[in-house]
Amino acid sequence: MKKIKKIAGQARQRSVMQQQAEESGPPLTKNLQDNLAALKSIFRGCGEIVYREFDIGLQGVRGAVVYLEGAVYKPGLHDYVLQSLMLETRQAEPDKKLTGEELFKTIKDKALTIANIEEAENLNRIVEAVLEGEVALLLEGDNRCLNLSMASENYRSIQEPLAEAVVRGPRDGFTENISSNIIMVRRRLKTPEFYTEKLKIGERTKTTVVVGYIKGIADDNIVAEVRQRLNRIRVDGIMESGEIEELIEDNPFSPFPTINHTERPDKVAAMLLEGRVAIFVDNTPFVLVVPHLFVELLQASEDYYDRWIISSLVRIIRYLALNIAVFLPSLYIAVTTFHQEMLPTPLLLNIAGAREGVPFPGFVEALAMEIAFEILREAGVRLPRPVGQAVSIVGALVIGEASVTAGLVSPAMVIVVALTGIASFAISGYGAATTMRILRFPLMILAASLGLFGIMMGGIVIVIHAVSLRSFGVPYLSPVAPFTLKGWRDVIIRGPLWIMYSRPRVVGYRNPVRQARQLRPQPPEPVADNRGGRQ
Repeated sequence: MKKIKKIAGQARQRSVMQQQAEESGPPLTKNLQDNLAALKSIFRGCGEIVYREFDIGLQGVRGAVVYLEGAVYKPGLHDYVLQSLMLETRQAEPDKKLTGEELFKTIKDKALTIANIEEAENLNRIVEAVLEGEVALLLEGDNRCLNLSMASENYRSIQEPLAEAVVRGPRDGFTENISSNIIMVRRRLKTPEFYTEKLKIGERTKTTVVVGYIKGIADDNIVAEVRQRLNRIRVDGIMESGEIEELIEDNPFSPFPTINHTERPDKVAAMLLEGRVAIFVDNTPFVLVVPHLFVELLQASEDYYDRWIISSLVRIIRYLALNIAVFLPSLYIAVTTFHQEMLPTPLLLNIAGAREGVPFPGFVEALAMEIAFEILREAGVRLPRPVGQAVSIVGALVIGEASVTAGLVSPAMVIVVALTGIASFAISGYGAATTMRILRFPLMILAASLGLFGIMMGGIVIVIHAVSLRSFGVPYLSPVAPFTLKGWRDVIIRGPLWIMYSRPRVVGYRNPVRQARQLRPQPPEPVADNRGGRQ
C-alpha cells in the first residue's frame, strides 16, 4: 500500500510539473530568427504586432523588439531603447567585443534607461507582456528576453464620479486604469501596511485583478476567502467588475447586493480603514469592496464630511425615502381596495370622486403607472444625456397629464407614483435604488390580494431573508441583527466623529481602536482682560 501511495504521489508530482511546463510555454532558444518565427506563428492573426530588427551598436550582435502598435509609448521606445542600443552602446574594452552574458548584463544594467525591466525565458510570458503593452527585447545568442514596461497612457482623465456625486468632498473618481486607481487610494493611505496582491482572471482576456487590504486591520480569514473565490473563477474573459461580483457573491438569487461597488477613492480608503477588502479590476472605474452591510445602502461619503447633526437629519430623510419607495404604492392599493375605513371621510370622498371614471381597479392602475415610469427612467438612462433628460421629464409630464385627462388613472395615483420615484432617487447608491424597485412589485401584488395583511407578510419575509444573508461570512444586517450597541452610532444617526473611536465589530475586531477617546471639542476658558474683568 505504501508503494502504491508513493507511485501515486510521484505521478501527481509529474502531472503538476507537466501542467506548469505547459502553462509557461516552450522556452526560448539562442537563435534570434527561431524565436521571432515562433512569435510570428503565435501572432499570425494579429496585424498590429510590430517586429523591428537592428544591430546592437558596435557589438555586431543582432537584436529585435516586438511590441503592439498603439499600446506602446513610441517616443520612449525610440529615445530610451532603440537609440540607446543602436547608437550609444560602446565596447566595454577597446580590443574586446561583448557577447553572451556580458552583453546581456551591459544592456540591462547600463544601456536601457527603463525603470521596469523583467527577464523572461518562455514564449507564453513574452506573449502576455506584449499584449499588455510591454516591449519584448530579444538578442542573438541568448535564450532570455527583456520585457520593457513602456505602455502608453491612453486612458480617460480623472473626473468627478457621475453615479456618486457629492456637494462637499473630494471630486476625483476612479478611471479605467487600474494602476491609477490604486495610486488614488494610496494617496489617502500613506502606509506600507496597505497590501496589494495581483492576479490574472480570464483565459483569453488575462484581466488584471488586484486585492487590496490593510495588514493588521483586515481579517485574514476574509482576505483568504476573497483570494480563494477569485482563484476559483475559470472563464474566457472579464469585461467589468460586475461579472466578478456575480461570480463571487454569497447569494446570487437575492435582490439585495452583498458586494459593494463604488467609483470613489475616498470611500474605498475609508472602508479599508474599517477592515474591509477592496477588489480592483482593470478597464473599469468601479471597485468592489467586501464585506458589505445593508446599512451602507443608506450611507454616503458626504455624511462624514458635514457636521453630524446635518448628516443625521439627511440620513433620517433617506430612511423615510426608503420606506416610501418600497411601501407607498402597496399601501395605496391596500387602503383604497380593502381598508377604506382607515381614511378620513373628506379624503375618502375626494379619492372616490377622482376614481369615479377610472375603468381599472387600483392594482392595475398602479401597475400600469409604475411600469410606464420605469420605462421612462430606463429611456432617460440609455439615451444621450441632453436628450435623455428631456425625454424623461417631458415624457412623464405628458403621459401623466394625458392619462388623467383621458380618465385612465386618477390624479392621486399620479401623485403616488411620482412621489415613489422621487423617493427612490433619494436613496444613496444606484444598486440600492434598484433593489427597492424590485421589492415594490411583489408587495403591490400582496396588497392587491390580502390588503395590509399581505404587506405585513411581505415585510416579514423580506426581513427574514435579509437576516439570513451573509457577505463573506459577515451578517448582512449587522449591527442591527446581531445587535451591537456601539455599531448604532453610525446607523440611523451619524454620531459625532469624536465618539466613533472604534471600528465596526464584525470587520474590524482585530484592531478595534481607531482613534483616541479624548477628542471631544472643549470650549476655551474665558481669559481676563487688562482691566481685570472677563472677556
